[in-house]
Amino acid sequence: MDIQFFKESPFTTIISFHKLIESFEEIALSDVDYRSDYAKAILKQIESIPELRTGIHDYAVIKENEALIKNILADLFPTALTQNEIKAVTIPFQNISFNYTERFKKILKNAGDEFYMEIRDFSEHQFYINNCCLILSYYYKQHIDFNQPFFYDIPDENGVEKHYRILYNADFMEIIPTENAVTLTPEDIDQLIDNYNDINLWKSKFPKGSWILRGFGIVSLFDATTESAISTLKSNLLKPGVKTVTTDKEISNIFQSIFNLPNLKVGFIIYNPEEEKFIRPVKYDTQLKSFLLSSDQEVDCKNAFFGCSFENLLDKREPFVISNVQKFTDESTNKRLGEHLLTQNIHSCIFAPVIKDGHLLGVVELVSENPRDLNSVNATKLELVLPYLTDTIDRYNTDMQHQVEAIIQREYTTIHPSVYWKFKKESQNYFQNLNHTKDYIFKEIVFKNVFPLYGQIDIKGSSEHRNETVKTDLKSQLSALLEIFENQEENSNLVLLEQRKFELESLRAELDFPLKADTEQHIQRYIEEEIHPILKNTKSNPKNEKLEKLYFESLDEKTGMFYQERKKFDNAMSIINKRLATVLDRKQVEAQQIYPHYYERFKTDGVEHNLYIGASISPTKLFDIMYLHNLRLWQLQTLCEMELEHHDLKESLPYELDVTSLILVFSSPLSIRFRMDEKRFDVDGTYNARYEVVKKRIDKSHIKGTNERITEKEKITIVYSQNSEEAEYLKYIKYLQHKKILEPAIEQFEVEDLQGVSGLRAIRVKVINNTSNSQIKKITYQDLLDELN
Repeated sequence: MDIQFFKESPFTTIISFHKLIESFEEIALSDVDYRSDYAKAILKQIESIPELRTGIHDYAVIKENEALIKNILADLFPTALTQNEIKAVTIPFQNISFNYTERFKKILKNAGDEFYMEIRDFSEHQFYINNCCLILSYYYKQHIDFNQPFFYDIPDENGVEKHYRILYNADFMEIIPTENAVTLTPEDIDQLIDNYNDINLWKSKFPKGSWILRGFGIVSLFDATTESAISTLKSNLLKPGVKTVTTDKEISNIFQSIFNLPNLKVGFIIYNPEEEKFIRPVKYDTQLKSFLLSSDQEVDCKNAFFGCSFENLLDKREPFVISNVQKFTDESTNKRLGEHLLTQNIHSCIFAPVIKDGHLLGVVELVSENPRDLNSVNATKLELVLPYLTDTIDRYNTDMQHQVEAIIQREYTTIHPSVYWKFKKESQNYFQNLNHTKDYIFKEIVFKNVFPLYGQIDIKGSSEHRNETVKTDLKSQLSALLEIFENQEENSNLVLLEQRKFELESLRAELDFPLKADTEQHIQRYIEEEIHPILKNTKSNPKNEKLEKLYFESLDEKTGMFYQERKKFDNAMSIINKRLATVLDRKQVEAQQIYPHYYERFKTDGVEHNLYIGASISPTKLFDIMYLHNLRLWQLQTLCEMELEHHDLKESLPYELDVTSLILVFSSPLSIRFRMDEKRFDVDGTYNARYEVVKKRIDKSHIKGTNERITEKEKITIVYSQNSEEAEYLKYIKYLQHKKILEPAIEQFEVEDLQGVSGLRAIRVKVINNTSNSQIKKITYQDLLDELN
């Protein structure tokens, strides 16, 4: 008969009551008449059914003799306990059971006809090896603790899942080897014990069906619903990872089991002490809802909504319980809270504070659609779970603090991952010395002998474009005001209006000349103080009312001025910077594979970047000058890709802008120091400052002896000072020309002398615009490496 959960087992199972029958035979010979007579009567009935002693192979025999089997087992299943105990005859780990107590029958009946009873989280692997462990324990007398907790999950009549702990009694079973059984040596047993997961090993030592399991076992269940549910909740809440809890439904099911309420639902909110607000935990907002906040993301805990009803939560740190929400709404002064709950069909609820070290961390919300389901009596059950909720929320707050710090580090400081190790080391030194000295002096973070790389893509003529858009908007605004004044009806303010018209025309004429530093502010102040009061306090005809309405609708909310053309320019600048920075950041991730190096970029009127590479930044990895050359070629190739990104973007921009690209080559190693006051790295030393001077002035410089800028749109300018640098970059250019990324023509010229710096030279080369970005991406770092070698 098929009585196993799984197809393969080391056992051939035979159900037999031979041990009990043998005990009856002993009782029949006793001097106690009533016991002897009872045993003889049972034995007489058994004579006609020899399978009860020799072994049952057909489950139909059990069904046909249920009454007799019940009598045989009467001593083990007392009638007086049948309504209380949850017991049945079974074979451990196998799918057969009978002779249930009345309580067991009721549990199975309430579960429904479609319910299939199986051991929780019990795999075929566990089944086979647990049976093997039975043989090791009972036949080979090995002390192996393999009895891990087993559970049945059985729903009750209301659909609430109950959890029952399984206990097996195998006193009436015997284990017999067949001729196919493998005789184990002590070495075999040691090997098995050390290799639980090697199922093939276990099957080789205990072949399928090589042992006989004869007799019967007894399974006893006890209701461990609360303990099991709390354990499951603990596992869900405390397990590591982003998804600390699984789903709203699973958490609700756990609490339903603990409170034995099928309609129970669970919510959750975090308390923010800095702002004295209740907020949804961001990490869980897709898993656990809030019945208090509902559509709100956060609520001030002292507002009218919560009112004095939450005095227990905020001041006394005690649960707030409403056993009948309708009655609470009718009688309470805080009807708003009651109505808010009733609209969600909540008729009883518990709001319990989660507290650690005297501080309120959050509130767990339990709600039910039935009055009195939740009350002050069963609210005490929360004491079983609140410690785990406390640890979870505390860990959530800690995680959020770490994430905030990580965001601050990423967005607001310049501590790049490549140098983070040194900051971490100095921080560890601080903690290690904290007990030895109160005044620990932090060491300066310095990296010596590093090679700098600097590059930028700049918006060509950004200042001129910005000034032109400002002038265009100002002219449009002044013209709109003049149109309004010209259509103004004659009234007592005629002389004043004529004066203002003259002033507006003078300001508009002033904009035909180059914009002065204070022109924009002067015009804005004049319009706000002199013109707008007139428009707001002067009655107008219908035509002018439309003009004035259109005028005020055209004003920007933040500046109070026309912002149409300037907005197009600002948006175009923002789009270019964002797209180019994205390309650079993406390529930087790949560049770190060449050799770990420090990287920072800035968005100004374009995108600038600084790279520093050297052994002091990555002391665990051997540095070679080849890595510097490789990074230089990577930088040139990346600027080509950024140029092409702008070219592809150019036609879709709200305001057409061109860009220029520049690389500054500096072959002498220098030192960089973290400036604590500025929270950023800067070059260290007087000689090294020359590099910074060149960086700040080079993009505005001219070709020596001309008025032509060294940078030009769609071209990359490489500034250097040594012949070796020239030879190196001409080699890179030749390679990228071969790859059809740069045009054949190369310009070379001297750069005008800068303050304190002379002798700079430059190479300028154009990027081929019809080259797709995908062609550049086809160039691998192995290609770059091959080119360098």
